[in-house]
Amino acid sequence: MTPSKRISTLKIRLYAGAEIAMGPGKADLLEAIQETGSITNAGKALGMSYRRTWMLVDTMNRCYRKPLVITAKGGAQGGGAKVTELGAQVLAAYRKLQAKAATAARKELAFLESKLARIGSKK
Repeated sequence: MTPSKRISTLKIRLYAGAEIAMGPGKADLLEAIQETGSITNAGKALGMSYRRTWMLVDTMNRCYRKPLVITAKGGAQGGGAKVTELGAQVLAAYRKLQAKAATAARKELAFLESKLARIGSKK
């Protein structure tokens, strides 16, 4: 089965207490903030609501010892957001963890995928 036709997904989430400190959506959001320089524009690029985007950033910033994203107020030069050095380090470590987990679990995941029902397909 080619990766584009996968029917299952392996997701890694890092919890801080009951909160998800890092997961695939938060990692994507950090990357989008790096690309756009804006929390709002990052959310739009990912199809997230304004409220959801800000809630995810707030959760990340509360879960770590230092913020992963900092913001600047608007004005003549405009506002914006920046992924901090810690944010970039956390993102890089998370992406490496995802890659290592996918490699390590490849055989087992392929086996499990082969046993899944094809939901929505004709039998």
